[in-house]
Amino acid sequence: MNLCRFCRSPLTRTFLDLGHQPLANSYLTADQLAAGNEPVFPLNTMVCDACFLVQADHEVPAEAIFDEGYAYFSSFSPGWVEHARRYAEAMVERFGLGPESLVIEVASNDGYLLKHFLAKDVPVLGIEPTANTAEAARAIGVRTDVVFFNAETGRNLAARGDRADLMAANNVLAHVPDLNAFVAGFPEVLKPTGVLTFEFPHLLNLIELVQFDTIYHEHYSYLSLLAVEQVLAAHGLRVFDVEQLPTHGGSLRLFCCHHAAGFEETDGLRAVRAAEAAAGLNRAETYDGFTARVEAVRDSFLAFLATAKDEGKVIAAYGAAAKGNTFLNYCGVTSDQILEAYDANPAKQGRYLPGSHVPIRAPDAVKASRPDYVLILPWNLKDEIVRQLAFIADWGGRFVVASPVTRILD
Repeated sequence: MNLCRFCRSPLTRTFLDLGHQPLANSYLTADQLAAGNEPVFPLNTMVCDACFLVQADHEVPAEAIFDEGYAYFSSFSPGWVEHARRYAEAMVERFGLGPESLVIEVASNDGYLLKHFLAKDVPVLGIEPTANTAEAARAIGVRTDVVFFNAETGRNLAARGDRADLMAANNVLAHVPDLNAFVAGFPEVLKPTGVLTFEFPHLLNLIELVQFDTIYHEHYSYLSLLAVEQVLAAHGLRVFDVEQLPTHGGSLRLFCCHHAAGFEETDGLRAVRAAEAAAGLNRAETYDGFTARVEAVRDSFLAFLATAKDEGKVIAAYGAAAKGNTFLNYCGVTSDQILEAYDANPAKQGRYLPGSHVPIRAPDAVKASRPDYVLILPWNLKDEIVRQLAFIADWGGRFVVASPVTRILD
């Protein structure tokens, strides 16, 4: 029997089983596609009846996911880079950061966030396990260590004198298989009066808006404030403020500190606690019935595909995003149904989506193919993508989104 990643209680309650799927960020080369031996892994999620942590019950090794060919570069989303810039400005102002401070980001990717602190003369350090993204960060002057973050890493950083006034861990907490080992590193590095921020998609939105496509093998946990507060408390940390963000379909930004630090709890924290309690996230039965709602989303999309086929319409997709791969593979979509996918990331272009094997092209290819419909897979970037590809209206092309129900955009 599997045990909870945090509290080690037995896991007996299924949240959602998405079957066997390939790794959502493992884009195939032509040779890999021809070899025909793409690995798949179970993608099943459970909820702990004791601490209410929703979690994957698989144990795909992190090294299989975050390898040399890991293709996600944060800087390819202008909206995300702007989000990072605003964060840096707000943190410098709120906490009085300057040349004597140190900002450490865990999972710093290609330097998309830390570069904004450097521009304000605030020293930085990135912690990033993937060598190719770390290399990109170093190329723009962001000091970066290539290492997985855990308690040992934290002790090593502190021993060499890297103690943080601010630590950022954006959209990484869900990605770690061993929550306790990961979180244990932060109190080692954080100065006594330092601040730690986490950002993560809010489980409450995943449930209420049926955002099941945010479930994939990289995400070992699906997080609520309720669950994260328990994890932090076990390691001498506490939350003192929460901001609700529009990113990734609705995220939380937690402001955390050492338990003994003097930060007072805010109304923002109390509001999210109250919202989760009102939604029943502290009751096990709340998590039942999600499967039926996911099946309805799938059936809505398959009905759209069938109608489009009957009408002889050509469908392409925009955004070779992990969430899109979960969605397409759960729906059983193949390259016979989706002509191609467009993505601005050169590391993905010329490859194929995992599972569905839809070819990935540069965004300009849409002008040659002139599809009737462009399915927006990263629905959290819908507005940005609609602006970028507004020209598809020139040939009567229209946008489609499939969450929480398939609809053609006006």
